[in-house]
Amino acid sequence: MKNKSGFQLKELIIIVVITSLLTSLTTGVIMYNNNRITNHVSGSDLNQDENLKEFLKVYASLIGDYYTDFDKKAMLEEAMKAMFNYLGEDYSDYLNKDETDSLASKLNGTYKGIGVQIVDQNIIYKVFPDSPAAEVGMQVGDKIVTINGEDTSNKTSDEVASLIQNATGEKVALGVLRNDSPIQFEIEVKTLLVPAINYQLVDYGSKKIGYLAISTFSNTVAVQVKGALTNMESQGMDSLVIDLRNNTGGYLAQASEIANFFLEEGKIIYSLAEKDTTEEFRDDTSEKRDYPVTIIMNEGTASASEILAAALKDSYHRNVTLVGETSYGKGKVQQTRSLEDGSMVKYTTARWLRPNGDCIDGVGIRPDVEVELLLPSEGEEVVDTQLKEALRILGEV
Repeated sequence: MKNKSGFQLKELIIIVVITSLLTSLTTGVIMYNNNRITNHVSGSDLNQDENLKEFLKVYASLIGDYYTDFDKKAMLEEAMKAMFNYLGEDYSDYLNKDETDSLASKLNGTYKGIGVQIVDQNIIYKVFPDSPAAEVGMQVGDKIVTINGEDTSNKTSDEVASLIQNATGEKVALGVLRNDSPIQFEIEVKTLLVPAINYQLVDYGSKKIGYLAISTFSNTVAVQVKGALTNMESQGMDSLVIDLRNNTGGYLAQASEIANFFLEEGKIIYSLAEKDTTEEFRDDTSEKRDYPVTIIMNEGTASASEILAAALKDSYHRNVTLVGETSYGKGKVQQTRSLEDGSMVKYTTARWLRPNGDCIDGVGIRPDVEVELLLPSEGEEVVDTQLKEALRILGEV
């Protein structure tokens, strides 16, 4: 059985699929250990590598003898990309600094702001619960017209968001129009959690069924899930739907932590099949839950969300029913090495296995109850057929 230090070590591994781009990164920095560069290769090993010596000779020749100057950094970036292209594997690649920063920001899990989503014409599209904006009474449809007295009529929504985030002091003064009436707000600017979940309690006959949608496994999603479960359980929740549709992944450690909320101590969450060994990772907590669960999936359910679905299906002591469509099928994990310029390389180091021993790579996880999400014709009411089936199953338990 692995203890918590084992899970902290594996936080160096992250699994994520962003839209159609297959990409992965980690939260941690791989530490050098004396002369060791990785667990398997040392500096002295590299010094004795004849192929590497030949590469460096060519590089030195170009630096010294090529007829014109060139960008050495750009050429080495291309050389690194070529190494990963040679592997011919979807998930191993080189990411420049901008690509690294962009992906990291998507999964950071926090942001500085007031808790609103702004769309075109600087109109508030969403006010997040328990946010500074909600506390002062901002509403959907409010239009931001000034920030600290500065007119925003010619600014984009991104520029308005930046002005709010970078405002000096702890508060920002916003002038808004609500139904053409001007209103002034003074709002605290805080570091907030990026909402990664949506939840509500549904009365279904005599049952109180919880609905929990997880959109991404960001760095703060486990905290958000724990709060949602506690809230719904305090209101008498007796079963739960977990919606993982179009959740393309995130931090492996967060998926493991959420699995810990449900599984009994000692149950397998996943295994890693590396080059020479296979290692199991088990629940090491005393926390567990004891109510029926259904999980909704589709072809956009990938990576960390597949790990959670498989862990609950195979290891939860209550029967878990998978509803919807076969998941994406990403059964590999990546490790990364951060480079000094802020870029990174990522490369596959293992396959992950379900608690039952299966690898889902290229295959996915098949649902127990296959339900297609039917799109309505024009004028018809939208019916979530997959959610409807998940609720029906729990309603009959």
